[in-house]
Amino acid sequence: MPEGPSIVILKEKISYLKNKIVAEASGYAELDMEAIAHRKILDFKTWGKNFFICFSDFSIRIHLGLFGSYQFHEPKKVNPKLALHFNDDSVYFYVCTVKRIDVPLDTLYDWTADVMSEQWSTVKALEKLKKYPNKKICDVLLDQHIFSGVGNIIKNEVLFRARVHPESIVQYIPSKKLEEITEECRNYSFDFLRWRKGNELSRHYEVYQQRELKGTDQKVIKKDTGMTRRTSYFIDGIQKRYVR
Repeated sequence: MPEGPSIVILKEKISYLKNKIVAEASGYAELDMEAIAHRKILDFKTWGKNFFICFSDFSIRIHLGLFGSYQFHEPKKVNPKLALHFNDDSVYFYVCTVKRIDVPLDTLYDWTADVMSEQWSTVKALEKLKKYPNKKICDVLLDQHIFSGVGNIIKNEVLFRARVHPESIVQYIPSKKLEEITEECRNYSFDFLRWRKGNELSRHYEVYQQRELKGTDQKVIKKDTGMTRRTSYFIDGIQKRYVR
């Protein structure tokens, strides 16, 4: 599933279509395609893993999920969920969820929770994080209402940077460590963005999908953790487990 930085890259790639008028909309999404045709795209926005195409009085939300993708100019050999055609170009979205939103996005989305947003607030994230004292940190980091845009890659790498075991319980993690984890969610997200643009993201993984820590013989443990049962990668002895 694409994480926040990858959706920001989509926004950057598609930005050349801003202020263009849609000549035709097509695809098998449950949308009124005629209502999109002949409308000007006013903006593109992201919130975590969500991508928005904004018109004057409604927006189209796209979530790529596990297998979604997009393509410019020419279609793939499969039917798109949504395709927007312009006089001289097209963009196609595949295997994704598509929904029309008829209210201002500000009424639905807290931009301060988006790790990639200029409005991101470490203070607010910490306040929300501490409201779940009995949860495991591996679960809370994937809560999109607190850390919108954080996915499994960022979760694992951030916890390794902070030297905190993914099965640590929030209330037993020192406040300084919680603050470090929260700050690293944003820091790593922008590292992710830079590395992804340079096609070198996987080269920088320290624990995610690794068998051992580079340059050492320390084994990376792979385990499904927390209520989400998402895969965690960690190193016992380096990452401290904070429990009762």
